[in-house]
Amino acid sequence: MRIVVAGGSGFLGGALVRGWRGEGHEVKVLTRHPASIDDVPWGPQLSGGAWRSTLEGAGAVVNLAGEGIADRRWTEARKTAILSSRVAATRALALAIRECAQPPRILISASAIGYYGPHADEPLTEDSSPGSDFLAQVCQSWEREADAAAGIARIVFLRTGVVLARHGGALPKMALPFRFFVGGRLGSGRQFVSWIHLEDWVEMVRWALRTDVSGPLNLTAPAPVTNGDFTRALGAAMHRPALLPVPAIALQMMLGKEFADALLLGGQRVLPARAERLGFQFRFATIDSALREIFH
Repeated sequence: MRIVVAGGSGFLGGALVRGWRGEGHEVKVLTRHPASIDDVPWGPQLSGGAWRSTLEGAGAVVNLAGEGIADRRWTEARKTAILSSRVAATRALALAIRECAQPPRILISASAIGYYGPHADEPLTEDSSPGSDFLAQVCQSWEREADAAAGIARIVFLRTGVVLARHGGALPKMALPFRFFVGGRLGSGRQFVSWIHLEDWVEMVRWALRTDVSGPLNLTAPAPVTNGDFTRALGAAMHRPALLPVPAIALQMMLGKEFADALLLGGQRVLPARAERLGFQFRFATIDSALREIFH
């Protein structure tokens, strides 16, 4: 099968592309910075060119394009870039799919568990209502743009949690204080962390391509944990103590209140209800097993 991946050169996209190529699929990567023969120059503002013709007759399109959410402090300009990069990329792909003579049969489009907003310890599934904060609004706009290809392609929304891997993603930043023996919980430590091991994330996306699942799909492990339990497990995996908590007020001052509350202090207890109901098997179902594999 020919699979087109927008944003396929990043942390998640790179792992996904390697997996599919390892299975023998032809994978074309839409990227702003082509580096190989299978990379296709792309930008949502490009009205024509090779990237659109690449979609013709493809088996699937995977959309992972968008500015990093946690890369830097949220100024108004940064928030605009986060939203507009997702909306513009997804709108361009959905429109191109609609205009294909032989459109792709599947559109797998990134979203995030930020869709639900902060919910303390309330269990959240794909049937839960959306939130109203900035990230929830971004995710809702993101999914609406992808839905423009409905009726032409089967659409899957990847509501991704915190993806754990030794290199890339959030974990190296989380682990850094522990390397210097100064790790500990964030704020109260009672907020939930909905996580997934990178290998399970990749396999769930590949599973979504193979099966007939459509609509929202929570890409999280079945056992979310509190931040306090997460930091204890991380310390144990790294053979480090988890004794020095970071007060909420310090995080809010360093990162901005909106950023800190949304990404670090609010918490979401998100469950992969649809994946489990449809028979997906997790390799790393507990935080201890995931972190042991990553650090050993």
